[in-house]
Amino acid sequence: MRVLITGATGFVGSHLTAHLRQVMPDATLYGTTLMPAPAPDGVLLRPVDLRNAQAVEALFSEIQPDEVYHLAGQASVDVAFKDTWGTFEANVLATHQVLTASLTLAKKPRVLVITSADIYGRVRPQDLPLNEETVLRPINPYSVSKASQDLLAQQFFFTYGLPVLRARPFNHLGVGQSEMFVATAFAMQIARIEAGKQPPIMRVGNLDSERDFTNVRDIVRAYALLMKHGQDGLAYNIASGKTHNITDLLNTLLSLSNADITIEQDPAKMRPSDIPVISADCHRLRDATQWQPLITFKDTLREVLDDCRQRVHTS
Repeated sequence: MRVLITGATGFVGSHLTAHLRQVMPDATLYGTTLMPAPAPDGVLLRPVDLRNAQAVEALFSEIQPDEVYHLAGQASVDVAFKDTWGTFEANVLATHQVLTASLTLAKKPRVLVITSADIYGRVRPQDLPLNEETVLRPINPYSVSKASQDLLAQQFFFTYGLPVLRARPFNHLGVGQSEMFVATAFAMQIARIEAGKQPPIMRVGNLDSERDFTNVRDIVRAYALLMKHGQDGLAYNIASGKTHNITDLLNTLLSLSNADITIEQDPAKMRPSDIPVISADCHRLRDATQWQPLITFKDTLREVLDDCRQRVHTS
């Protein structure tokens, strides 16, 4: 079994490769990276620009993958507002090249394309909880790029019969996540305050939004189960089924610290077009795979804070 993970050195990719090494010890794991990076343990890493059709076709010809987890892409809403076209190239063009290269192989690989729950966009109260048939109303450049990626994957299934599935993960967090994301942004501030590297004031954005947060290790476990048991052509929501507002997230992190911290709202951190509540219906995933999240919200935030403490300590 030959498995290709695009974006293998990224936040989610590193957790997925670790999980696949455990559950598929006899598989040969290949990974791609855009920028030079150390190879994860047990992964044969290939530096490839997935926007380059010839480079991707050559990669697929060399590896002849049986399974492809397509994780690579630009994952920040804020970055997408600043570089919309670059985000489309990273998310839509790269997906097109991966799917097209898959068609060139005599034995077509099974492809899991990772999109995002952000594609649901402007959510109305009557839409909740969101299921996979909910109308897509993307409201920012990132969500438009991920909706395009999702629809492109569906088109390759309908047009060419490529065995492709789409995963739509809701918010996920864990060790190694970028400070661009809310839990790590808060945790890094707490860790710096604890270390005396920041005054005891945390600057935050909108605390009222309500989201479904899942540990990244549970998310990648769902990816592996979908690759084995999902139905070609379908999309699958992945979420815990429980929502927390950002105030809950902040208060949980603060409860894990002994520091005396003052909270101040920062207008610069208030994102345009924010959506108050997002909750998920994940019956399709659970019916297909029997997946359930195993790691609690508080334990996940404890892992995040401990990871940020280590980052601050070694910086």
